[in-house]
Amino acid sequence: MTIDHPYDIDGSGRTATTGPDDHVRDMIEQLLLTSPGERVMRPDLGAGLLQLVFEPGGPEAAATTQYLVQSALERHLGQVLTADRVEVEALDSTLLITVSYVVLRTRTREVATFRTPDGRP
Repeated sequence: MTIDHPYDIDGSGRTATTGPDDHVRDMIEQLLLTSPGERVMRPDLGAGLLQLVFEPGGPEAAATTQYLVQSALERHLGQVLTADRVEVEALDSTLLITVSYVVLRTRTREVATFRTPDGRP
């Protein structure tokens, strides 16, 4: 068991934990929403998707995001998972990212969808 992300307290008042497959999903979410330079000890970590929320949308933004996500997954989580497919949909000021992947440790196929904040105050 590992600490759940985002950090939470479980029903017994202790730090919430999660299973190994959910932990992999949490690691993907952290990677996608972390901006390069945000982590002091790992300045190259992150896909920088939050910065794209303020960029013009459309198919160009979706293609750029798909490339950023795929390369970040391979570079930073390649020892944990294999990303089969990354789909990106731009909805107004929100990006919807769907990642199909295989957890290498268990060989299980998973699909996870992530949404960036919409950028509105």
